[in-house]
Amino acid sequence: MSSAPPTVEQPNRWQDVLAGLSIAGLLLPEAVAYSTIAALAPQAGVIALFAGLLCYGLFGTSRFAIVSATSSSAAVLAAATATLANGDPQLRSTLAVGLVLVTGALFLLAGIFRLGSVTSFIAKPVLRGFAFGLALTIILKQVASVVGVHLTDANLVRFAPQLLEQLPQWNWPAAAVAAVALVLLGVFARFPRVPGGLLVVVIGILAGQWLHLPAYGVKLIGVIDLSLEVPNLPALPFADWLRLGEVGFALVMILYAESYGSISSYALKHGDRVTSNRDLLALGAANLLSGLFHGMPAGAGYSATSANEAAGATSRMAGAVAALVVLAIVLTVLPWIALTPEPILAAIVMHALGRGLSLQPLWRYFVWRRDRVLVICAVAAVLVLGVLDGLLVAVAISVLLMLKQMSAADIQVLGRIDGGHDFVDMQRHPIAQTEPGILIIRPGEALFFANVERILGAALRLVRHSQVPVHTVILSLEETPDLDGTSIEALQEFFLRVHLDGKRLILARLKHEALSALAELPEVPANDVILSGLSVDGAVQQALNLNPIL
Repeated sequence: MSSAPPTVEQPNRWQDVLAGLSIAGLLLPEAVAYSTIAALAPQAGVIALFAGLLCYGLFGTSRFAIVSATSSSAAVLAAATATLANGDPQLRSTLAVGLVLVTGALFLLAGIFRLGSVTSFIAKPVLRGFAFGLALTIILKQVASVVGVHLTDANLVRFAPQLLEQLPQWNWPAAAVAAVALVLLGVFARFPRVPGGLLVVVIGILAGQWLHLPAYGVKLIGVIDLSLEVPNLPALPFADWLRLGEVGFALVMILYAESYGSISSYALKHGDRVTSNRDLLALGAANLLSGLFHGMPAGAGYSATSANEAAGATSRMAGAVAALVVLAIVLTVLPWIALTPEPILAAIVMHALGRGLSLQPLWRYFVWRRDRVLVICAVAAVLVLGVLDGLLVAVAISVLLMLKQMSAADIQVLGRIDGGHDFVDMQRHPIAQTEPGILIIRPGEALFFANVERILGAALRLVRHSQVPVHTVILSLEETPDLDGTSIEALQEFFLRVHLDGKRLILARLKHEALSALAELPEVPANDVILSGLSVDGAVQQALNLNPIL
């Protein structure tokens, strides 16, 4: 019995209002907390929150996605600017603005060039391993910040023992505040519509005033200055812009992988349609706007998006309501928020990242006996090399994995089963029969510069060492939507070799772009090389209707 397709839910304004009210209490504390991870002023996260909600609400396609500051982008921003600034706080702030602007520009370029189809450039095992290592790193550094231990070693293997060695010097009142906040956040998390983060902040402010926490060495977050500056580009030398471009490319990949993962999962769950290219443009606009006003990078974090869906959101109106509620809070009680104890923000960060420490998403790769090495390498890269270098290693692993898979594409010889119209791989279907005098071959992956010469070389060997006489070769390129320059040159050489061997060549299943490129080739023997968009069955009929060369 076939199941009915999922029905698209109709927007409910009252549910969106309630959801917006609920998630506003989560978004504002998290935005301020993530600013501390990025080593920026508290308002940087709030600016990213407004920019993300505004731009994605206007241009995005997911009705559940909440675009704001994320923990992963905050950690990468902090690591990158610390490396490039060499201890200069003013330069670090300038570099942070430049990195957010570069990230926004790269998102816009990806959307303009319609690169949204490249939605899984970072392999899921690598992304999950990186997320696990990142969550562990951030949580331990938040613990160090709470207890007043300042360690600069990015290597977590050495960082953790040093943290424990200074146990007698820990600030235990601050640790107690963070522990109580974590317990309260865990209790409030059982009620999705309760703004637990905001309630914990309010309780922390009241308790801090009553207990005079600063007297016990518990710091407050301080003044949040939301006076908007005139948008301007940071004055940086060209070498710094180049370095920011490298880091920005990696940051875009991790942000988009994280964002599209949350967007696509909820679209699939609710039967929604999303447009990846439009989402790229929305993310680009959000990051450009945030960078112009000195905010943080913005993305569709999984925790905020899942909280929005759990709160009952039915459209992007929930995000708009959340933005208005946050704006009302900022305009009315912002001075009180400045009295929030820092351990409260640390607890909010640790609670938000707690689910990232679950081993279940990683364990499945060990159960399946697939990609275990990738997971281990991604986790180890973050723990040993630090956030920034760990991210670059994770991206490099994904790129190498993709190139390895695409360059190792096999080539299949096709045959027909029981005289039907379908052609299948004869290696997997031994009962399939070849057409007399016709050799049908098909690359298993799209042709591109890294695999085309090897694949066409293997095809030429099949043509020359065929056990039966062959007068026509059919090359099916259904997996190749377009051709790069290397592939076109290799195909031209392949045409000539087949022609010199006295065979006719028919290219089947050519897409429009590939057909247009090959039609312009000079020195192609027109009578013996036929370019077409025909199916394999149509190409076989065409070959049978032509007089064989042999």
